[in-house]
Amino acid sequence: MSTPLPPPWPYCAHGADPATDPVGCRGIHVPSHTACLAHLTDADRDAYLAALTPGTDVDHRGTPFTEPLLIALLDALHDPATGHARLGTAWFGSAIFADSAGFGSATFEGGAWFGSAVFQGTAWFESAVFQGTAGFESAVFQGTAAFWSATFEGTAGFWSATFQGSAWFESATFKSDAAFESATFQGTAWFGSATFQGDTRFLSATFQGDTQFLSAVFQGTAAFWSATFEGTAGLGAATFESDALFESATFKSDAWFESATFQRNAQFELAVFERWVRLGPLVCAGRVSLSGAVFNGPATLLFAARRLECRRTHWLSTAELRLRYTSMDFAHAVFEYPLTIAAEADPFVLSTEEPLEEGALARAPDAAVRITSLRGVDAAHLVLADVDLSGCLFTGTVHLDQVRLEGDCSFDTVPPGTRWRRGRPARFTPRRTLAEEHHWRAKQPDMIPGWNVAVLGAGRAGPAQLAPVYRALRKAFEDSKNEPGAADFYYGEMEMRRHDCTTTSRAERGLLHAYWMLSGYGLRALRALGWLAAAMLITLVLLMGFGLPKEDPKQEATGNVPPGGGKVTFHIDKGDPQNPTGNRFTGERFEKALNVTLNSVVFRSSGQDLTTAGTYIEMTSRLVEPALLALAVLAVRGRIKR
Repeated sequence: MSTPLPPPWPYCAHGADPATDPVGCRGIHVPSHTACLAHLTDADRDAYLAALTPGTDVDHRGTPFTEPLLIALLDALHDPATGHARLGTAWFGSAIFADSAGFGSATFEGGAWFGSAVFQGTAWFESAVFQGTAGFESAVFQGTAAFWSATFEGTAGFWSATFQGSAWFESATFKSDAAFESATFQGTAWFGSATFQGDTRFLSATFQGDTQFLSAVFQGTAAFWSATFEGTAGLGAATFESDALFESATFKSDAWFESATFQRNAQFELAVFERWVRLGPLVCAGRVSLSGAVFNGPATLLFAARRLECRRTHWLSTAELRLRYTSMDFAHAVFEYPLTIAAEADPFVLSTEEPLEEGALARAPDAAVRITSLRGVDAAHLVLADVDLSGCLFTGTVHLDQVRLEGDCSFDTVPPGTRWRRGRPARFTPRRTLAEEHHWRAKQPDMIPGWNVAVLGAGRAGPAQLAPVYRALRKAFEDSKNEPGAADFYYGEMEMRRHDCTTTSRAERGLLHAYWMLSGYGLRALRALGWLAAAMLITLVLLMGFGLPKEDPKQEATGNVPPGGGKVTFHIDKGDPQNPTGNRFTGERFEKALNVTLNSVVFRSSGQDLTTAGTYIEMTSRLVEPALLALAVLAVRGRIKR
């Protein structure tokens, strides 16, 4: 490339003109001459070429090559044993190849330096072998760059290179690091079946045409930081044995990762997907990070991955995430359209109708999908299907009452069985709970063993923060006509209110405590029936002991007969019931007391004569026992209504 400054080596200066080109030809001097290879006399050139042998070092920096001149040079380095050119260290920096440059099948035993070279025609490096460093930094390929099946045993440096035509690296092998930082691919970039054994860096690279890494293998770190894909980005069936880094990358067209395998981490932090994107089905044995990424178009994500991070991810269109084996963090994600997170029961099926190979996840305990956090999310458009929410953090979620829970969405449960606290047995009736409640209860001084304290990120969430969360989830279940499912969250809401010493008054907490003891907030039928049976037994005993009179009072009729005869008027009266004495617990008295008690349960009067104490006992039982019966009926109704 022509520059106004002279090169740092002894240069030819052929054609220099003080007015138009003060430097002239920038080709380095051929040894023992004062001209470059292109401007030597025919005799000197022939003598120089005749002296070359296979494996000789050559230095032709800045030299302008025509196709015949390059052929003559490579013929002079022809190795009869291989049938192809064999060079030692080769310096072609800033050289200009005016026609096709045919280095196909050539072997570079030392370094191959093509920095700032210009290939005006096709650059043929197919099946070439670079045993040392291959330096193409700032090189310009104006035609096709053909490197298919090439082997780079040392570092391959293409940083800031410009490929104006197609770039073909199909089946190329990079045994050391490959550096394409700031490279520009204006045409198709094809790396299908290429093997990168060292670290690969496409930092800030620009792919203006379609890009294909179909079946490529990256054994070292693959870094695509800040890369821009303006055409289709195809990484189908690619294998990443180390970390794959796509931070801040921009995908302006379709992105395809079907059947890709990430054996470690796949990082897409701050990446931008401007159009429709389909990531997967793919397998990741480590972490897929989409934190801070932006999806401007519809997105379909099909992942079988151990962990998925979508913290502060921004979705500007509809999205569907179908997952397997995944623990997912969705905190502070932003989405304005319906978004579905669903667990996939069976292995994903590829476009070839074959199941996705999940061998990288063979040691995973199960294929369940676990969501660890929804904090800061506006859940108005969120659909969750068949996911495990037992470890999910909900506090801080907005519009949680509008979330849709489909299929089998499981929550954590209370500690099972009977536990001991301060020498007394304690047992929790089975119900679904939130992970934050586990963490809060585990921190209490009188904690009962079994509550899970290891809830990462639960923070200081307490009853005041958890009651609204339970209330919102209860409403979400009720709106979906699943009142039995809502019952556990109503119970949790009432529990948090009962334990909330900051926003719930003491009187209200006392009422809630009584409500909990009597019927489990109207949700524990057996508890209410137990209290009803106890109340009936107490009523029965009190009536037999104090409520029934010694004997039923006899009716007496009295009247006066007029002296002259005529109509007789009688007055019928009954004596006051007498308090019992003697044996009060007889079968006859039991039958009478039972009759009074059973009538009290259904708020009826038995008509039995009672003592004054018995009257008050009956009044109390007619108030308490129907209420307990109603609580039991309410609890049963809450469990079976749809």
